[in-house]
Amino acid sequence: MVSGAPDKSDPGAAIKASSARPDPVAPELAALDKKLGKLVVNRFTYRLLRWLGPKLRPRFDPSEVTLSYDQAGPPMAIITPHERRGDGAIIMLHGGGFVFGEPADVFPKAAIFARALGVPVVCPAYRLGPQAPYPASLDDAHAAWHRVVAASSALAIDPHKIIIAGFSAGGGLAANLVHRLHDEGAVQPAAQILVYPMLDDRTAERRELDAVRHSIWSNRSNRFGWRALLAGTGSAQGLSYAAAARRGDLSGLPPAWVGVGRCDLFLDEDRAYAQRLAAAGVAVDYEEVAGAIHAFDMDDNPLARAFTAAQIAFAQLYVN
Repeated sequence: MVSGAPDKSDPGAAIKASSARPDPVAPELAALDKKLGKLVVNRFTYRLLRWLGPKLRPRFDPSEVTLSYDQAGPPMAIITPHERRGDGAIIMLHGGGFVFGEPADVFPKAAIFARALGVPVVCPAYRLGPQAPYPASLDDAHAAWHRVVAASSALAIDPHKIIIAGFSAGGGLAANLVHRLHDEGAVQPAAQILVYPMLDDRTAERRELDAVRHSIWSNRSNRFGWRALLAGTGSAQGLSYAAAARRGDLSGLPPAWVGVGRCDLFLDEDRAYAQRLAAAGVAVDYEEVAGAIHAFDMDDNPLARAFTAAQIAFAQLYVN
């Protein structure tokens, strides 16, 4: 579905906003836009953002959930609801443009999902560029998937009811992981939730977007993020699982929820990816939020609550 569009079955139907011509920022997001809208991510600031991360993230509400850690490998947090109502699970990957961020960034969202769905939410760590370029992040996410599947009995989950979800760079990583698991065979994700995902390195080379104000994540920041991930090359050409939008054949992938704001740099690439998924026969729920900036759901506001509720309604179909 597409928020505000007459035909909600067609991603992009009757929508005029684009990455080059974003909507005006919604009034509900004015405070967030003022606080973080001019964020600059480059080789001088990304380390600072790693340090500032805990100060910027929303507060984690631990009520009705238990936070624990799997110590069998790289850090992997598990948020388990006190009341279990399903035998599925969600693997949730944090954002940060592949250069900053950590699992705790998604704890607030993971707790909301865990309480609403009654299933555990696993938040893995993954290595970041430029110190650990592709395929380090994908390898870490891939290893986390197999750790969860291997521990399914201990976690009391059905390995065939695991959703892979991610935000921003984590959304791109989630899509790439889904591709890799599809090609490998064996146990497959039940579904995928891609929240304003970072899918296409070619967006960074659209220099006309440099002059457009994209709150929180600009195209200049995007260029640094992609180059850090791709070891300075700036291109994912020829790399099978680096940029999900470059994959030719999207058929056979699990059902997808894709959502993005109409003020987001990633609007064009996310809309195109949802359209291509649908054209390939993949069941897709697609949502665009009028006036929404990148990462607008990190703040508590009506648009964010509705956006998250849509993701939870989709997840409910696959984890119970």
